[in-house]
Amino acid sequence: MKQLTRQQLRQHTRELRNQLSTVQQQQASLQLIEQCLSHAKLQSAQHIALYLAHDGELNPLPLIKELWQQGKSVYLPVLHPFNPGHLLFLHYHSQSIMVNNKYGISEPKLDVTKVCPVAKLDIIFTPLVAFDVAGNRMGMGGGYYDRTLANTIDHKPYAMGLAHDCQLVTQLPIAAWDVPLAEIITPTRIYK
Repeated sequence: MKQLTRQQLRQHTRELRNQLSTVQQQQASLQLIEQCLSHAKLQSAQHIALYLAHDGELNPLPLIKELWQQGKSVYLPVLHPFNPGHLLFLHYHSQSIMVNNKYGISEPKLDVTKVCPVAKLDIIFTPLVAFDVAGNRMGMGGGYYDRTLANTIDHKPYAMGLAHDCQLVTQLPIAAWDVPLAEIITPTRIYK
């Protein structure tokens, strides 16, 4: 089989995850809770960045609710208003006022008093389109997470991807700006 281009691979894996039924998506979200809550990094973390699912992504909302129950602080990415291509992370709770960004993704309404500097986060969970067993991730192509993770020091925050099992590929074509993840968690497995 010929090697797919990055765009073809992105399109193919997005189609695979979008073919998952509502029941499969819900089951995957519940399995994710089990995978994450037993993870030592998550047990010791207090400040955790997640995301809200879009376009068939593995939905971490049940995990977020569980983290709130444990008294952990959860943050969501917000498109940076003055620095295109970059993210801010805002504190997220059940009363957060939400707005849709230019991609139609729900994010907390910008409030500078709710911004958490990336270096203060313990873990960043990233969405992804595809991944391989070496920890390489392919996102939607905007480079937002690659820019965010490129500036981390001494693996702080610890970067983990969340994905459906069907998003695993044999090998991703790597670009110079791609930042590999320490771990990728699926509903059935943890890749380190």
